[in-house]
Amino acid sequence: MTLRGRLTSAFLAVVLGPVLLGAVFVGGAVDALGRDRAHERLDLAAGAVRTEIGALCERLSASADALAVIPDPGQRAGLAELVVSRGLASAVQVVDATGAPRLTTAGLPASPWADCAAPAPSAEPPHAIAARVEIRDAFGLRVAVVYVVQAVDATLVRRLAAATGGGVTLLDDAAGTAPRDGAEPAGPASVRWLTGDGTAVSGDGRYVRRLGPVPGQPLPLSVSVPAPDRRDLFAVLFGIVLLAGALAVLVAAALARSTTRPLAELVRAADRVAGGDLDTRVPVRGHDEVARLGGAFNRMTRETQAYVQALTAGRDQLRRNLRTLGETLSGTHDLDRILRVLLRTAMVATGARAGLVLLHDPETGHLVGRCADGLGDRTPHAEPAALRIAVGRGLLGAVAATAEPRRGRVHPDGGPLCPEEPRCRTYVAVPFCPPHDDAAADSGPAATGVLALYDRLGADDFDDVDLGTLRTFAGQAAVAVENVRVHEEAQRLSLTDPVTGLWNYRYLQESIRREVERASRFGRTLAVLVLDLDHFKAVNDTYGHAVGDAVLVEFARRVRAGLREVDLAFRQGGEEFVVLLPETDSDGAATVAERLGAAVRDSPVPVSGGLRVPVTVSIGIAVYPRHGAVAQRVLDAADEAVYAAKRAGRDTYRVCAPPPAVTVPAVPLLDLDSELDVPLNPVSVAGEADGADDEGAAATSSGVPSGPQTPRQSRGR
Repeated sequence: MTLRGRLTSAFLAVVLGPVLLGAVFVGGAVDALGRDRAHERLDLAAGAVRTEIGALCERLSASADALAVIPDPGQRAGLAELVVSRGLASAVQVVDATGAPRLTTAGLPASPWADCAAPAPSAEPPHAIAARVEIRDAFGLRVAVVYVVQAVDATLVRRLAAATGGGVTLLDDAAGTAPRDGAEPAGPASVRWLTGDGTAVSGDGRYVRRLGPVPGQPLPLSVSVPAPDRRDLFAVLFGIVLLAGALAVLVAAALARSTTRPLAELVRAADRVAGGDLDTRVPVRGHDEVARLGGAFNRMTRETQAYVQALTAGRDQLRRNLRTLGETLSGTHDLDRILRVLLRTAMVATGARAGLVLLHDPETGHLVGRCADGLGDRTPHAEPAALRIAVGRGLLGAVAATAEPRRGRVHPDGGPLCPEEPRCRTYVAVPFCPPHDDAAADSGPAATGVLALYDRLGADDFDDVDLGTLRTFAGQAAVAVENVRVHEEAQRLSLTDPVTGLWNYRYLQESIRREVERASRFGRTLAVLVLDLDHFKAVNDTYGHAVGDAVLVEFARRVRAGLREVDLAFRQGGEEFVVLLPETDSDGAATVAERLGAAVRDSPVPVSGGLRVPVTVSIGIAVYPRHGAVAQRVLDAADEAVYAAKRAGRDTYRVCAPPPAVTVPAVPLLDLDSELDVPLNPVSVAGEADGADDEGAAATSSGVPSGPQTPRQSRGR
């Protein structure tokens, strides 16, 4: 079937379907409306019948009450005749307690009677409606019963039919299956299966409802109304459907012809756009939906062309930004920040869910995790630093060993991942390969680190574009990492002694100033130990400078081994060393000095050739703020204490003595008002005093310089 035929069929289905459904709906609605109106008429008729019967029963009850209250039999008989004569009832009967009649008017209907208050089922149809009132004596005993009776005849039924506007039928038996008298009677089949106040449709189309007997309406009746005539309405609906169908066929053919031509043009233009020709446009005729479709197609091609250009420009801009970012990272020395920026940028650029950066540790030869993002439960390690992978082991180890990037999907058995690596579905890993010489290449793996990304968003594999982008970026990042390592190494060398590996004099000046400021801020003490090897010049002269350097290295090792983690050891120059003990007083410093002296004294230093060189050390101790208020004064005080230890025979320690109090003489001042000289009181201050050294003291306070001093080199004390 052609497009035109399909459009015609679709239009007819769209138009005729609702028309037919509407016709069916209208017909059903009209039929339901007719039934509803018939039921409403039945409700009104039933209500009218109940109202009439209720009014009749109330009239009979009122008459019976009036007769019951008259005690005189003669007056009661006269009132009974008056009730009958005025048409309030057909007859009146009064019986005693035994049921014997005491008063009966003419025209009394035959029994059974239907009691208005409590109708009882009877095998015979009721011939009258009666209101019953009992007469009791003072003791509550029944002495008589008054019956006021209304005959049930054709006159009563016609009166009920006139009140309802429909048909009323008096059913002939207690089961209510046969009519006896009424207006427009309904046949037995109409009410045979009804119970209570049910509704049925008779054979001639009338709606019939059964009523009573119930209290207040004791008669078995049925009411009926005629069904509405709907044949003319159905004929009109059928004609409308035929006319709508004919018009729909004509309109569908015209619309199909006018629609297929621009659609064919649109199909040809879409084929050209699919082939990559985004300059294609379709002619737009008129202002209908097809014309708007053509305009939308033209707008779509223009916007698509703009999007492609924007994506191309964005891709180029991304590459330039990555290059700029790499160059920026190459000039930054915060390695942790560089790696975090590197990882986050790489994840955003590729749409990865998780990522990991590992760097090669020269000491262990393993790849060590430095930063991670999004790993979660992919790895059992809570911290990235706990992840260690041997070079050549697993995926990441192979990338580091060969310096070749890899991407792919993990097999169900877990290969090529090793147990230490994070679990994933897809991966891409690129090495950090900065430029280096051949000697450096022979000393370690081909890469200094690995950048690994896992599980791209959308469950797609990483492609070659992602791999190429990461390789370019990883090269710049590798340069940044190498620059940071070179900077850290240069900084370390500038602050450490090349022979012993201890901190040098430059870092000593910075550290002692910092520790003094900290001790001053928190009100703590700081102990300074100056250590000087005894007769070290003789060691150099006897064994040579190589052995002397070995002695210095071993001495530095023993000093480090005897200190806490918070303590700092420095080589001040030559054979002189300095140790800073934060939060330590003179007693604690003396304990450390004894331990260090014993560590040096008890074990001669082994050197090449099987020689063992015995050495000892003299130690001077000063404590902030006892021996000085500034860093340099404390350091100089400890240095002077070393001289005291030397004078005491070497291989010992001495604590610097506190500076003596200096008495300032009174200075006469001139009072300008009284022109009298007023002497000042003498004041004792801690200062510097001229005098000779006290041989029995640990150290002396004389000759302490006031500023920083350059380190003394190999004084041979």
